[in-house]
Amino acid sequence: MSDTPGADAPQSDEPGLERRLKRLEAILAALEADELELEKALALFEEGVGHVRSAERILAETELRVEELLGDDGRTRPLDGDEAS
Repeated sequence: MSDTPGADAPQSDEPGLERRLKRLEAILAALEADELELEKALALFEEGVGHVRSAERILAETELRVEELLGDDGRTRPLDGDEAS
């Protein structure tokens, strides 16, 4: 969600994880169809690799944020003004 207040991700036209996964599904379907010329198949493969790398980066950044929120003991930390229950 790019409209989330306080999100660390820069606002850009960069596709998010969901859009990348949908595009990867479309690329995979096209490659499996076996009706592509070699050059087109290679271009789609290269695009897919870029989407996979970006998706991995997004997931790694998200994992770090979750770990920061959980803290060292694996429990959530209280927000400002909230008491731990």
